[in-house]
Formats: sequence, C-alpha cells, structure tokens
Amino acid sequence: MRLLLVEDDVMVASGIKLGLTGAGYAVDWVGSAERALEVTRAEAFDLAVIDIGLPGMDGLALTQVLRKEGHAMPVLILTARDALQDRVQGLDMGGDDYMIKPFELPELLARLRALLRRSQAATSATLSFGPLELDTALRLACIRPAGGSATLPIELGPREWTVMEYLMLQAPKPANKDKLLQALTGWDKEITPNAVEVYISRLRGKLEPHGLALRSIRGFGYRLELLEPPGEAAPVAGAPEP
Repeated sequence: MRLLLVEDDVMVASGIKLGLTGAGYAVDWVGSAERALEVTRAEAFDLAVIDIGLPGMDGLALTQVLRKEGHAMPVLILTARDALQDRVQGLDMGGDDYMIKPFELPELLARLRALLRRSQAATSATLSFGPLELDTALRLACIRPAGGSATLPIELGPREWTVMEYLMLQAPKPANKDKLLQALTGWDKEITPNAVEVYISRLRGKLEPHGLALRSIRGFGYRLELLEPPGEAAPVAGAPEP
C-alpha cells in the first residue's frame, strides 16, 4: 500500500514515516498542501495522512480540493486542535477519520488499516483466498488446510507482503502491474518494473505447493487463482466409457 503523508514538521513527519515504513507501507512525504496537490495529480495513492496546520493552504482546504478533484482515497486528518467544531469541520470537508496529536503509533496503524479495509470493501482484519489467510493486524500469513488441521505459517518479506496483500484485496479480479509497482516504491527508493516480477516469482514458489497460482495477464498484471487439483484425463470423445 502506498501512502501520502502531508506534514510540515520535519521531526513529526520523520517519526510517522519511520513507523509506517516499519509496518510495511510505502510512504511519500511532502511538507505543504500545494506540493501534495502536485503529486496527487501525477501519482496514485491508497490513503493520505494530512496535518491541518500546514503553511499556506491548510489541511482542511487541501482535503476539500482533493475531494473536488475526484480523489476517493481515504484521508486521515492529524491535528493538535481538539474542539468538537474542528473535528466536525474536518469530517464535513472530506476527511474519513481524525486523530489528535499527540497520539500513539499502534492506534494510528489500526486506524489506517480500518480505513484501507473500508476502501477495499473488506470488513475483517483477516483476508482470505482459498486456503491462504493474511492477518493484516498481526501481519501473519498462513495456509489453512482442508479438514481444520493446524495452520502452516508462510514467511513473507516486507515487499512480498505488500504484493500479496494487494493481490488478495483485488482477487478474484487481476491486479494491475503498474499499481503493484507504485505500492512497492516511494520517491526515495529506486525500484524497476522488473522488481514486481521478482516478487511474483518468489510468491509463486511459496504458494504453488499449497494449490495457489499467480497467473500473468498479458498487458495488465497478475491474478491470484486456485490451482485445479490433479485428476484423471478427460475421456476422448466417442471413446467407450469403462
């Protein structure tokens, strides 16, 4: 998931970005509303974290402009203002949630996960596809075999997790390769388009033994699918049945 952080306080922004990247998110940071508008007109983001007290245009006005320009990504508003009127105004101008500074990182992460699940029409912290389960709160991946036996953990690196989570949120629809690349990178990291193929290849090696496939969709991206169980060959037309 790729997040946009709009915060003018360097120390606050550095701390938030460190916490978010440590949780597996790709984070791009800008220090003004004007710069935020520039990048959102050129890049796609899954969620924005916006401070109200920005220089020039403030965070509330930025949120309102983003909505007028058709951006549907969730917006979490950060502010030191705790008056009821400020919270109501922030939500009325297009914010999806509101956090008052100072706050604890675990609560911020929980609120972000809730907003992302809501935006992707997922209501549970656990994503499931066939035998595969991702616990987005604990960041655990496992295979749940048929018959209710014990789950088998799957080790996923941070970027493998990002790709797997995006694929599961899109399933059964295919995931766009360009959006997968955007989910993996920030402006401060150089990742080539071939990087997506590298992580897809690694995930295939971990999923195929458990009956899951990552099918390449030419010119678009990849789709998570269930492998057909091995069976007898189909009978030849006209051949006598045994």
